[in-house]
Amino acid sequence: MTAVPADALDKAIADGAEALLRRQRPDGVFGDEPPASVLGTAGTVAALHAADPVGSADLVDAGTAWLRRHQHDDGGWGGVVGADSEVVATAVAVAALALSAPDASGEAITAGRARLAAMGGVDTVTDPAISLLCRQLLTMAGMTAEAGPLRRLPLEIVLFDRVRRQRISFRTAPFIGLALMQADLLPTGRLRRATLRRARPAALRLLRSIYDHEGRTGALSEDPWPAALVLLGLARTGEAPDIAGAVVGWLRRAVRADGAWDAVTNLDLTRSGYAVTGLIAAGYADDARLRPTRDFFHATQKPTAFEVLDVPPGGWSYSNVGGWPVTLESAEILSALAGYPDADRDPVLRSGLAWLVGRQDSRGSWSLWVRDTKLANDGPCPAITSQAIVALHDAGHPDDHPAIASAVAWLLTRQQPDGTFENLWYRDHTSGTAVVVAALSQVGQARHDVVRRAVRWLCDTQLPDGSWGPGDGTAGSVEETAWAVQGLLATGDPEVASAVDRGVGWLLAAAGPDGGWPSTRVCNYIRHHMRYPNAVITQAVALRALGEYRRSTTGRAGVAPGAVAR
Repeated sequence: MTAVPADALDKAIADGAEALLRRQRPDGVFGDEPPASVLGTAGTVAALHAADPVGSADLVDAGTAWLRRHQHDDGGWGGVVGADSEVVATAVAVAALALSAPDASGEAITAGRARLAAMGGVDTVTDPAISLLCRQLLTMAGMTAEAGPLRRLPLEIVLFDRVRRQRISFRTAPFIGLALMQADLLPTGRLRRATLRRARPAALRLLRSIYDHEGRTGALSEDPWPAALVLLGLARTGEAPDIAGAVVGWLRRAVRADGAWDAVTNLDLTRSGYAVTGLIAAGYADDARLRPTRDFFHATQKPTAFEVLDVPPGGWSYSNVGGWPVTLESAEILSALAGYPDADRDPVLRSGLAWLVGRQDSRGSWSLWVRDTKLANDGPCPAITSQAIVALHDAGHPDDHPAIASAVAWLLTRQQPDGTFENLWYRDHTSGTAVVVAALSQVGQARHDVVRRAVRWLCDTQLPDGSWGPGDGTAGSVEETAWAVQGLLATGDPEVASAVDRGVGWLLAAAGPDGGWPSTRVCNYIRHHMRYPNAVITQAVALRALGEYRRSTTGRAGVAPGAVAR
C-alpha cells in the first residue's frame, strides 16, 4: 500500500496531461512562452545598431528601452527576466547600451558598471570563451578598465577542421564573429596579417556552409545571441553582406512584442520530445493526439550531413529540419518514438538508433555535437550519455549491447567524490545524478556501489518538504524532484520507497488548479552563469515521474481518457 492515494494520483496525471496537450499546436509541435533574454536582447541591439543603424533604428530604440526598464535596483541584469543580477548579463547589457544608446542610457550605464565591479567583474566568469566575449564587448564600448586584458582569438584554427571541431565545436559561428571583430581592436604584425589572409576566407566559408545548411534564413542556430555576435563581426569588417543582411532580417522577424528577444527562438523538437515521453509514461501512447507529433519527428529527421561539425544525417536538432543535429534531443526523440504502439515497424526509429550508436565517443560516452570533443561544454556528459543508454534500452537493445556496455563502463568512472554526476545542460547536481541512476538501474546496475552512493546522495539531499533542489539547500523544483523520483524508482530498492512517496506527494501538492506545474530556471544556457525555464519540460518530467510511480506501485500504466487505439 502506497502513501499516495490512487485517486489523487490518477487525477494529477489526467489533469497534467491535458494541461500539457493544451500546449500542442495542430502540427503536433508543443509550444512554450519563454522569458525574454537580457543576453539575446543586448547582443541584438548592439549588432543591429552596427549593421543596420537606420533601417533597424526602431528595434534598437525599443530594445535599449527594454533593457533600461529591466535593470534591477542594484544596477545589474539577470540573464533572463526573473533571474538575479549576474556578471555576464550585466557586462553585456552595459556594453550594448554604451555601443547603441549612450546618450539615453547614461544613468543605466553608470549603475551597471558599479554593479559589475561589486560582483567582481569579468574575472569571476569561469568559462574562458564567455569571459573573452565579455571583455571584447566592453573593450568595443570603450570600457577598458572593466574589460581588462584582451586575448587574441586564433582564427587560424579554422584551417584545421578536426582541431576546430574538437576545440570550438558548436561555438564555431560566434567564435568567427568574435575573431572578425578583433580586426580593428588588436594590432597585427606582418606574420599575423599573412596568416589571417588565409584564415579569413576559410572562416567565411564555414559561415556560408552554416548559412546554406539552414536554408539561407540568417537564423544561425535560431538563437539571437550567437547570430548577433556573427553580425557584429560581419558589420565591423564588411564581409559577406548577403549573410549579414539575412541575419538582420531574421533578427527583425524574431523580435518579441515587448521589444526584446528570447534566448533561443525555436526549441520545437526539444519540447516535443520531452512532451511525448512524459505523455507515454502517463498512459497516452495510444492517444490519437500524439500521432501528429510522431509525423513531426519523422519529417524533421536530418536528411543531410551537417558538414561544419562532421555530423552525418539521421539525427535531430532542437529546432527543425534545418537545425544543428544534437545527441540530447535525438536521444529523447528516439525514446519517444520507441514508446508508440507500432514502434517495431518504424523505419525512422531504426535509422535514428543507428545514427545514435554511430555518434558514441571512442571512450564510451556521448557528447552533444562533436564526437570526442575537447570542449568542456560539448561533452563528454554523464547525463547525455545516460539519455542515450535509456533510448537504446527503450528501443529494445539488450543490456550487453556493445554501445550500452561501453557507456556503462564509462559512466562508472565519472562519479564525483560526493556521489554525484554532472549534467552539462541542466542544473547540477540532482538532475545529472538522478538520470545516471535511472539509466544504470535500467540496464542491470542498480546494485553497483556507484549507483548506491548516488542513491545515498539523493536521499540525503531530499528536502524536509519532500522535494529536491540542486542539492545545496536551495528550494526544491518540480523538475529536479521529478528526476529524483524517476531515478530512485528505477532502482527498485524498497529502502527508498519512503523518499519516493514523499517526492510524489510534493509533486501532487505543487500542481496548480489547471493541472500545470510551476517552472524553475534549471535549463543551462551558459553553464554556471545563465539558466532559463522550459514549461513543457517541467510538465513532461513531472508527468513521467507520476506515470512511472503509478506503474511501479499499482501495475497500471493508465489509459488516457478518450484515447483512440491503433
